[in-house]
Parts: sequence; structure tokens; C-alpha cells
Amino acid sequence: MIELFRQPWPWYVAGTIIGLTVPALLLLGNKHLGISSSLRHLCAACLPANITFFKYDWKKEIWNLFFVAGVLLGGIIATQFFSNPEGVVISESTIRDLLALNVEVDHNLMPASIFSFENLFTLQGLMFFVIGGFMVGFGTRYAGGCTSGHTIMGLSNLQWPSLVASCCFMVGGFLMTHAIFPWLMSL
Repeated sequence: MIELFRQPWPWYVAGTIIGLTVPALLLLGNKHLGISSSLRHLCAACLPANITFFKYDWKKEIWNLFFVAGVLLGGIIATQFFSNPEGVVISESTIRDLLALNVEVDHNLMPASIFSFENLFTLQGLMFFVIGGFMVGFGTRYAGGCTSGHTIMGLSNLQWPSLVASCCFMVGGFLMTHAIFPWLMSL
């Protein structure tokens, strides 16, 4: 039974399970799936400042903090007890493309040649971590939600802003992969 959890599941199984959280949340409590809003709730709870954006009844949304805590706890349990001892399978064409960009392929999810402590204080590190983190945070706030909120919840509710945001996420991902990332790796 444990082997079932140690192996990667096909996209159509994992995707269906993730997709079923949408009707479950709606049916069980008329709640909307979204992760980025939890940071706002956490700030509103912990920082009683005089900031209009954080002045609301965050206690009505405390379920979201428990949901995010459950996602975090599930990730920790899966990592500690159900990790697959084999490396991540990466296609040969992807390995060739990454090696051409001087990215070390170690069959982990985070390439050490990019995401390392030594790389943190370089120009690449500044671009990836500081500017990239700012852009993700700004984009999430500007779009009124993150990929999970818009692409999973918003599209299932047929919301036009979520379709626009999801298309922009995809265009941004393609642009990053094919234009910006190669440029960053040449720095």
C-alpha cells in the first residue's frame, strides 16, 4: 500500500483529485479554493496595523489558514514518509536543453546549479529570487489571485477574469521558458 503513495500518479488521477476539491469546498461550505489569499488573512491576523487592505473580518476566512496548513503538513508528511527513492524522470530532450543552458540536471525538482545558497548572492540569484519573487507577489495581487485560485476555481466557475488570468499565466510561462530564462542563464 505504501508503494502506491511512493510512485508518481498519472496526471489524470492527480488532476481529478485536485479538481474534486472545487465542488467539495463549494458543497461543504460555499468556500472558494485559493492559496494566495491566506497570506492576506495571516497578515490581517498578525499585524494589527492601520492598513485598509488588512481591515476586514479575517476570522470568517480562518478555514483558509487551516486549509493551507493542511497542504503544508501533507507536503511534509509526503516528503518524510512517502518519498520515491528514485530520481525524477526527465525526458532526454529536456536534459539536452537544460545542459545547453549550463543547468546541472540532478533529477531533483530544484536544479542545484540555480537554486543554491551560493547562487543567492549573485546577479542570477538577485534576478531569480528577489525580482522573481517580487513579480510573483505583485502579479498575484494585481491579478486578484494565484494560479490555483484562477485556473482551478475560477475556470470551473466560468469566470471571465480567471480565463484572462490563466491565459496570461501560460503566456508568461512560455515567455520565461523560451526567452527570459535562457538570457538569465547567460549572465
